[in-house]
Order: sequence, then structure tokens, then C-alpha cells
Amino acid sequence: MLLDEALRWLRHRGPDEKGIWKCEGAGLGHARLSIIDLSGGRQPMASPDGRYVVVFNGEIYNFPELKIKLEKEGEFFSTTSDTEVLLRLFVRKGFERCLTQLRGMFSFAVWDNKEQTLSIARDRLGVKPLVYAEIPQGFIFASEIGALFSLYPSLPRDPDYTAIDHYLTFQYIPSPMSAFAAVRKLQPAHAMVVKGGRINKIWRYWDIDHSRRSKLSFNDACEALREKFLEATRIRLISDVPLGAFLSGGIDSSITVAAMAHLGVSPLKTFAIGFEDEKFNELPYAGTIAQHFGTDHHEMIVHPDAVSILPRLVQHFGEPLADNSAIPTFYVSQFARTQVTVALTGDGGDEVFAGYKRFYQANLIDMIERLKLLPLWRGMRKVTTGIENILHPGKGRKAFPASRADEILTMKGIDRYKHLLAFYPDRAKTELLMPELQSRIQQSVTSGYLESRFEKARSAVGINRYLYVDMTTYLPEDILFKVDICSMLNSLECRSPFLDHVLIEFVASLPWHYKLKPPRGHKYLLKEAFKEWLPKGFTRRGKMGFSAPMPSWIKKDLSSLLHQRLLEEKTLDKWIRRDIVKKYLDEHLSGHASHSKQLWSLLVLAEWISQHKVNI
Repeated sequence: MLLDEALRWLRHRGPDEKGIWKCEGAGLGHARLSIIDLSGGRQPMASPDGRYVVVFNGEIYNFPELKIKLEKEGEFFSTTSDTEVLLRLFVRKGFERCLTQLRGMFSFAVWDNKEQTLSIARDRLGVKPLVYAEIPQGFIFASEIGALFSLYPSLPRDPDYTAIDHYLTFQYIPSPMSAFAAVRKLQPAHAMVVKGGRINKIWRYWDIDHSRRSKLSFNDACEALREKFLEATRIRLISDVPLGAFLSGGIDSSITVAAMAHLGVSPLKTFAIGFEDEKFNELPYAGTIAQHFGTDHHEMIVHPDAVSILPRLVQHFGEPLADNSAIPTFYVSQFARTQVTVALTGDGGDEVFAGYKRFYQANLIDMIERLKLLPLWRGMRKVTTGIENILHPGKGRKAFPASRADEILTMKGIDRYKHLLAFYPDRAKTELLMPELQSRIQQSVTSGYLESRFEKARSAVGINRYLYVDMTTYLPEDILFKVDICSMLNSLECRSPFLDHVLIEFVASLPWHYKLKPPRGHKYLLKEAFKEWLPKGFTRRGKMGFSAPMPSWIKKDLSSLLHQRLLEEKTLDKWIRRDIVKKYLDEHLSGHASHSKQLWSLLVLAEWISQHKVNI
């Protein structure tokens, strides 16, 4: 195995130091970004007796408390690193008990020389990635897909067609799948044991207990939330290198900065990026928060030529990811890295506290269904569709369902929620795909992916079920994957207090209506709990979202690139109907419809196929 080559691939993740350890039957490599104990904590790290060897990516935030407990039990430490604490905890408590005591973001592997076993785990929320493959010579794993190909160049490059189907629906590929059939991703909150070069056991070690129901009043819940959020922030401030925060101007990053200020972080460096398109520019809001807390604030504007970073992003994602906010995430990470090595973020706030419009929509239609009013609503829409045809004959005759919103009225259960999420709803996807790809996919199982999560939360009430779905799908597979790759490409470590599992367990136990107050009270609990910390009226501002102004960029700056990659080149010809792509592009450029998300997802797919030499 080419450990040196794999570490070269991962150098951006750990530019400070690299280490390799080998024995008969195993080899471990590590590229280190030094955050805690800069002179110690080198990896791979062996136990004093040499039996166990660990490689570890991430941070154990409660390592000082764990270290004190272990010292009372007779352990002695030679470094001040969290890596040594993790290893000693693993040795003393065993794999499964060790996992229950960790509070942090991590992926790690421990080799047992005596038992010849490899124990691997990933953190509860999925902040840190881990990919692997079973090959004829044994088992390989890494933090990025590209490192696997560097480690074993003969790894097959055949696509996983079920994964591609999920990508076209959701814009990301859910674990354990990857875009390559030969590569799998360890799911969040999962652990595995490998023996003899093959997976011996894999299991989920943590989940939300939906039977836990808090009886706190709303005001008491607000007070408890403030306390828990401050604690989650405090433990994420441990660092031996400069630390700052992303400040988008949204509610979540503003509350994170507010907590840091309350904890006395000084100087408090904040970083924000904006766009020339005012519909997507939150710099004025970021400036308001920075001024309110007196931060050392830094801003920059991202221009359309920023998409030139796409090939590099796709290279390190290792698979298609169509979330265009990867572009601003990369640039704010690059910007922050000029002054800090660690940045706190607001990631997870929307998924934990119901920040998206779809939570309100799902709750509304569920309520209408419970009241047995769906047939009446469908009937009313059929009538109004007919009236629209009479009043506007020049627009062409429409039949019910006449819109994407109408289609939801014809669906049941989780299919409705999938429809709210989908980049390409099922009908549009069927129209888009070439017969060859459709035959490879066979029967789409995208609804089953969401249904399995929805069923696990069946004892949850109201939107708490949908929050659990998002927390176990969109959050780790899109948001956290994107942030990890884009920040680590710049050798920057990101930490979010909203991803603290103790905080999440608490919020999940609260009544759903604390989080979403109809008709439009998104993140109601969060806003009420922290409104006194923020400028007056700040929590009443509408949500903008952290994304690139792709609709206008495609019209003004990227149209020729899209035309070249999607229509002139033949990369997607075996999979995607060119006439449908042309229709999308023509309609978008003429202003008749907005297809920016769909076009961007196809551009990313074409880039992935070309760059990774996929066997299609």
C-alpha cells in the first residue's frame, strides 16, 4: 500500500506533520494539523506497551475531564494532547464504553497488535468523514475518497448507480454509499471492527431517544438552552492556536459569536463574505453583529469567477455534491485561515431548531391531512386551475396537478417531504435520464432512504420527526461533508456548538411547538432564548441562507461554460438527455423559469465523471 502517496493527497488536512507506522499485517498514516499540544501528540500514537496504535482526526472536547478521571484510575500521561487521552480511554474502558464517554467530533482507528483487529468509529453527528474499501489484499480507509485511490490505484472506478440516483434527487450521496461502487462511507454514530482484512462487525452506537419528553416550561427551556449552548461553546474554545468565527449575519452564526463574547473571547476575530447581488448579500447584517460585540471583523466580496474553484472542490469531494454554498464556504475558510487555524460556526442550527421553510410546509399539510381536509383542498385546486385556464388562455392549458406544490397534494407520507427536498422530483428525473441510466438504476429507492429515518422517529411528535430526518440525512451528508472538505482544503478546523450531542439530546426532548410556532415562527425557541443578547429586532429578520447567487451567475457569467460542458461535450450523453438540458438552459437564460439548481448539479456531475475518470 502506498501510504506516502495517500498522505501527500491529504497534506492540506495536516500540513504540520506526517507520520507512518507499520507492522506485519497493518500500516497506519497520519497528516497532522496541530491544534492542541503543538510539540506533542504526534501520530500514529502507540500505547506504552506497544499493543495499541491510534490514528485520530478531530477533537475530543471533554478530554480534560476524561484525563482527570483516568489519572485517578492510575493512568500517567506523557503529553497534553486529546489523542493520548482517547487512546488511554480506549485501552482502559474498551471500544464500546469508550465511545459513550466521548464528546467531540472525530473519526479514529485503533490497531490491536495482539488481536490483529482494527477498531474504527465516527462521531455522532458525522462532522468528520471516513471512507473505506474492501480490496483483495485487505481493508483500506481514509478521510477522503481521493486518498483511497492514492493508497490503492487499482481500486475500481465503476459508479454506484443507486448513489447517482440519490444524488440527482437530493444533491448529495448518503452514506454508506459513495459515488463509486467500490467505496463506502462509515455512517455517523457508527463503529466497526475489522479482522483478517474484512469487516467483522458494524453497528450504531448512539441515537436520539424520542421517548424522552421534557416537561420544562417555555421560559425554563430558554434558560436551560442558554446554559447548554454556553457550555457547548466553552468546550470548543480549547486551542493552542489562533481561533475565530465565521459570521454570515444569520441567526445561528450571530448567536455563536454572541456566546463567544459572553465567554470573554478576546480578541474575537470574525470573518464574513458577501456578494454583489444584494439578494444573497448578508454583509450588512454581519457588520451589525460585529459592531454590537466589538469584534475584530473582516469582510470580502466573492465574484462569479469564484466558480473556477469547482474542479478542485470536486477533486477532494471525491463524488458529486451540488450544494453551491461550497463555493462561499471554501472562500470564507481561505479568508479566515490568513489569521486563524480554528473557526467556530453556526452549522446545525437550522436542522436542530427548525429553520427551514419545509418544516412549516410539512407540518401544515400533515395537519390538513389529520383534519381530513386534503380531498377538499385538492378539489379546490382543480377548480382554481380551471379558472386560471379561462382567465389566461394565452399561457397554455394546464391540468391538475398544475405545479410542484399541487403535486404534493397527490402524495402520501414521506413522499411529500421528499418532494419538498428534491432537486429533481421523480417525474422530472424520469424525463431527464437516458434509458441506459434508468435501466442501471432499475427501481429508485430514494423514498425508502427517508422513510427509514422517519420510521425510527415514529414515537416523536410533530415536526420533531422531520427534524430527526434532516439531522440524520441532509445535515451530515451535505452540510457537514461540505464544511469539512472546504475548510480542511485550507487547513482550517471548523467547530460548531450547535452540533454538541448533549445540546441536541436536550432540544430533541422539547415539545415541537417550542421550535416552530405557526404560522411562520421558525427557530422560535432559539430566537426567544437569545434575543436579549442580539441587537433589538435582529431575530425578526427573514432567513436568506448561505449560498451563491447562482441564478444570476448562470445568466450573466456561466452560460457559456454550461453550454460547453453540458451541450457541446459528450460527458453526460450516456446518462442525461441533451434535449432536456437544452430546454432547462434556454428557459433559465430567457427568464421563463429558474433551473439554476438543476443545471449546477449536472455541471458538477460532468466535472466528477471527467476528473475522476469514471467508468461509465
